[in-house]
Amino acid sequence: MKTVASESPTRKSSTSSLCEEVLKKSQEAFSSGKTKSYSFRLEQLQAMVNMLERHDTEFVGALEKDMHKPRFETTLSEITTVKNEAIDAMNNLEQWMAPEPVQKSMTSFLDSCFVQKEPVGVVLIISGWSLPVQLCLIPMVGAVAAGNCVVLKLSETCSHTAHLLQTLVPLYLDNDCYQLISGEHTGLLEILEHKFDHVFYIGDNMTGRQVMQAAAKHITPVSLVLGGKNPCYVDKSCDLAVAAHRIAWARFINAGQNSLAPEYILCHLDIRDALIHELEMCIHEFYGKNPQDSQHYGRMASLDQYRRVKDFLSCGQVIIGGQTDDSERYIAPTVLIDVNESDPIMKQEILGPVLPILTIESLEKAIQFINKKDRPLAVYVYSNNTQVISEVMCNTSSGSFCSNDSMVQSLYTRLPCGGVGNSGVGVYGGKFSFDAFSHSRACLLRNTSIECVTYLRYPPYAEKQLRLMQWATSISRTNWCCIS
Repeated sequence: MKTVASESPTRKSSTSSLCEEVLKKSQEAFSSGKTKSYSFRLEQLQAMVNMLERHDTEFVGALEKDMHKPRFETTLSEITTVKNEAIDAMNNLEQWMAPEPVQKSMTSFLDSCFVQKEPVGVVLIISGWSLPVQLCLIPMVGAVAAGNCVVLKLSETCSHTAHLLQTLVPLYLDNDCYQLISGEHTGLLEILEHKFDHVFYIGDNMTGRQVMQAAAKHITPVSLVLGGKNPCYVDKSCDLAVAAHRIAWARFINAGQNSLAPEYILCHLDIRDALIHELEMCIHEFYGKNPQDSQHYGRMASLDQYRRVKDFLSCGQVIIGGQTDDSERYIAPTVLIDVNESDPIMKQEILGPVLPILTIESLEKAIQFINKKDRPLAVYVYSNNTQVISEVMCNTSSGSFCSNDSMVQSLYTRLPCGGVGNSGVGVYGGKFSFDAFSHSRACLLRNTSIECVTYLRYPPYAEKQLRLMQWATSISRTNWCCIS
């Protein structure tokens, strides 16, 4: 796999030339048919697994340098998650590639009708920075499994991890079919000036709009996984200790830099103080009295991200945490109260270890509050009442939904990951990734021995022919019920 360094905007013509070179090479590789065979796809997926297994220590070290990320978090959220994705694809690839038969009608009962999944061509994957290995390689697993060539645009926010990927990926994956473009975000729109067959982007909403607009010029399909304000409703009936543990884990893991983390809590005033107490106990249990000294707590990935999240601390009142250290890009696990709906923290995705708590009068008011905002990546509810859970699930809309836990839905390879509305377009993960990077080709292999029937469609037309054709092609309802 070839690595190409993206140059600064002052070298625009040179960067454009590099993009054209990469794209041309990828198109030629795809045209050769190399990526389409089952054996080749399997070989490349196994190579990704080998890379992660043989260099897990280097990935742990790179992410420790970039984000002070604990080995435990790197192993589970970056390495194991991607390996599981690749192994799941390997285990099911033959089935995914097989033609999918479809139900036939009377006019096609002697024909062969099926849907064939075909690779779309050359795919551009624009990686996210918050989970720099997972968000880069999981969509790539799907693109490889589907038989595409891939151009991978790495984020430079986590520079040590990006450099490691630039070094290792070319040693394991095919250099003609899979290529990297590294460099700062400033080169992204120039890359998008070129025509790809599918563009996959993980990141912020504003850039997602630019990606979609650029792709539209070439009528290129896109998959966008964007940010949002994921609500978390905590019901009076729930076990507050359990809820606090699961919410605190999801909000503060990776120093809060996860687009699926709960963005704010909605709860009744009667349980707010008890919930705050439980959250404080969890933070002390997880990270000790001073999380800055903990080996289990991360840092902001960049100075810009640190400053952006730090500004949120002026919203409402800090009730837990709030400590910062510019030299380490450190922000303590923080809980806010008395936050106004108009505050910046309620309008922007946080991507940091800050959790606002807002009080709400009732379940109905909570659902109304959630529905006033753009549809998020996830909606969470904590309750021991199944009716409450059902009410929230059925009366809200989001990319995913989870009750009595947070973020764990992303660990299930059989569940899709993606947004709806402003939080994204399309889904990925497991078979959904394979489908996202595939074209569903309708295939009909007709039999020529039934001309005695098909002649009915030919002119000159007659009423009898029409009645017979209607009878042969009509679909009847099933499961009829009789209403008296």
